[in-house]
Amino acid sequence: MKSIVNWIGTKIFSTRLENIENFKKNPFQVQEEVFKYLIASGKNTEWGKKHDYFSIRNQKHFEQNVPISSYEEFYPYIERSLKGEQNLLWNKPIIGFSKSSGTTNARSKYIPVSEEGLDKNHYAAGKDLIAIYACNNQNTHFFSGKGLGVGGSMQPNPVTGEKNCGDVSALIMNHLPSWAEYLRTPSLEIALMENWEQKMETMALASSKDNVTSIQGVPTWTLFLIKKILEITGKNSILEVWPNLECFFHGAVSFTPYRQLFKELIPSEQMNYMEVYNASEGFFALQDEKNSEDLLLLLDYGIYYEFIPMHEWDKENPKTVTLQEVKLNEKYAVIISTNSGLWRYNIGDVVKFTSLSPFRIRITGRTKHFMNAFGEEVVIENADVALAYACKKTNSKLKDYTAAPIYIKGDAGGNHKQGGHEWIIEFIQNPESETLFVESLDEKLREINSDYDAKRAGNIALVMPIVHFAAPKTFYKWLQSKGKLGGQHKVPRLSNDREYVDAILEVMER
Repeated sequence: MKSIVNWIGTKIFSTRLENIENFKKNPFQVQEEVFKYLIASGKNTEWGKKHDYFSIRNQKHFEQNVPISSYEEFYPYIERSLKGEQNLLWNKPIIGFSKSSGTTNARSKYIPVSEEGLDKNHYAAGKDLIAIYACNNQNTHFFSGKGLGVGGSMQPNPVTGEKNCGDVSALIMNHLPSWAEYLRTPSLEIALMENWEQKMETMALASSKDNVTSIQGVPTWTLFLIKKILEITGKNSILEVWPNLECFFHGAVSFTPYRQLFKELIPSEQMNYMEVYNASEGFFALQDEKNSEDLLLLLDYGIYYEFIPMHEWDKENPKTVTLQEVKLNEKYAVIISTNSGLWRYNIGDVVKFTSLSPFRIRITGRTKHFMNAFGEEVVIENADVALAYACKKTNSKLKDYTAAPIYIKGDAGGNHKQGGHEWIIEFIQNPESETLFVESLDEKLREINSDYDAKRAGNIALVMPIVHFAAPKTFYKWLQSKGKLGGQHKVPRLSNDREYVDAILEVMER
C-alpha cells in the first residue's frame, strides 16, 4: 500500500518538473512574461495610476516611473489595506498580511498577501519543492507519511481585529487546500496555537504519535521541538519515534551552525536536507541539487527580480541590474515586484550568483544586517563559517548568537578605546576552551575576510573579539521578554549598532 501511495504521489508531482525546466532554459523570456503580467495587473491600482503604469513598456520605463521602496514608503498604502481598502497596490483582493518583525527593524511589518500570491507563488513553489525532492530521491517514502510543519500562528489585524495576520507559515497553513492538509501534521488547531510554549508541548505530544517522514521549519525551533519530543517519549533518538523520517526542509537562518547537531540528533545516512529561501514577501529559491548549498532562483512564480550591485547600495538612487546583467560571485541586494503588490521593494537580503545557467544563488547576508563600523564588511556568511570552524576546533555546538561593534571612543585626555566586535553566543555544548574558541573565531574571520584582516593587523582598528558565553535559554528569555516567541522570530545575527547586544546583555545580568 505504501509503495502505491508513493508511486501515485511521485507521478502527480512529477508533472511540475516541466515548468521548472522551462524557466531554467528560458529565464529571460519567462521573467519578461512575469514583468508584463505584473504591469498589466497594476495599471488600474492606486499605485499604478500614481506611477503611470500605462506608459511602462520595458525595464527602462519601469526604473524611470517607479522608485525603489522600503517598507516605510509602502506603509501608508498597507495601513489603508489593513483597514480593508482594496485595489491600492494590487488589483485582486488582499486576503491576509504576513506579519514580521524583520531582522533589521524591531517594529512589526505587515506584508500584504493576495490569493494569487499564495497560489502562484508559495503553493506553486511548495509543489515544485516536493517534485524536485521526489525526482532526486527515487526511492522516497515521502508520501507514505506526514509532513510536520513547525510554523507560526494567526493573529488579530491591528486595525480591525480580524484574524487575518500572522507569520507567513501560518497564512500558508491557514489557506491550505484539502489535499495538502491530508499530507501534514499536526492539526490546524494545534499548528496555529498562539501560545508558543503551550503549542510546542501540544505539538510534541500529537506529532510523536504520527508517522512523520519530513519536517519543514526553522532549524532553531525544530531543534526545540525534537528535544521536547525526546523528553516526552524518553527516547534517545528521534528515529526511534519517527523511523521513516527522511527529509528536513529548512530556511530562515543559515543551516551551517546546526548541520552537525542535526546529524547527531538524526543519525541516519538516508536523511536529506533541503534549503528553501521563503520569506514574508515571497518564495524566491530552493535547493534543486543534492549535496549542494546553491539555491535555484524561481523565475515563473509571480515575482520579477532586479538587483543592486554592492557599490550602489548606499546611493540615494541606486542603479539596478536585471538577470541579463548579473555576474558570478558578486554581491547584490535583491529588489522584487510581486503579485501581492510590492513594487521594486527592497527586501534587505544580499545574494551572490553561483551559476548563470541556470540561475543559482547563495544568501550571503542583509544589506542592513552586517558589521561594518570600521570598513571590515563582516556579513553573516563570514560569521557562520568562522563560528562553525571555532566549534569544530573546540568540540562545541552552537545554538544562537548575535554580534555588534564596540565603537572607538575617546576621552578628554586624548586617550582612545580601541574598536572591536562583541559577541554573545549560546551553546548546546560549551567549548572545551573558551580562549581557543575566541582565537579560532578571530583566526577564521581573518582568513576569509581580507577587510577584517586588514583592520585587525596590529590591533590598530580592531582588537581581538570579546565573546560572552551565554547561559542556557538566554536568547529564549530575550525573545520572550519582547513577546517574540514563534516560528518566524529569530535572533538578529549581526548588527551595525548595539541595540540588540546591549538589550541581551541586560537579560544576562538579571
